[in-house]
Amino acid sequence: MPAPGANPARSILRRLYNNLGPIGLGYLAVSTALFVWAWVVSIQDRPDASMAMVIPFLATAPVSFLFLMLQTNTLVFVTAIGVGAAVNATIIGWCTRKLRQGGGPAD
Repeated sequence: MPAPGANPARSILRRLYNNLGPIGLGYLAVSTALFVWAWVVSIQDRPDASMAMVIPFLATAPVSFLFLMLQTNTLVFVTAIGVGAAVNATIIGWCTRKLRQGGGPAD
C-alpha cells in the first residue's frame, strides 16, 4: 500500500528507472523518437515515405523480427516495434545492473 500523499506516477517512474536504468531508458526514448519520426514521415505524401517504418523496426531487432511470421498489417507492425523496444530495454537494464554490481571472476 502506498504511503499517504505518495504520487503513484512517481513510483511508476521510479520503478521503471530502477528496472531499466538510465541506458535502458535512453534506448526506450530513442526507439520512441524513431517510431514517432517514422509515423510522421509515413503519413506524408512523399516517395520515400514507405520505407520510413523500417528504421524503428530494425532498431528494435531481433525481437521485432519474431513478428514477421504473423500477418502483416499496421497493428502487428506497431506491436512488433513496441514489444521489441520493451524487451531490448529490459535486457539492456539487466546487463547494466549486472555490470555495475561488479564482483569479477573468482580467483
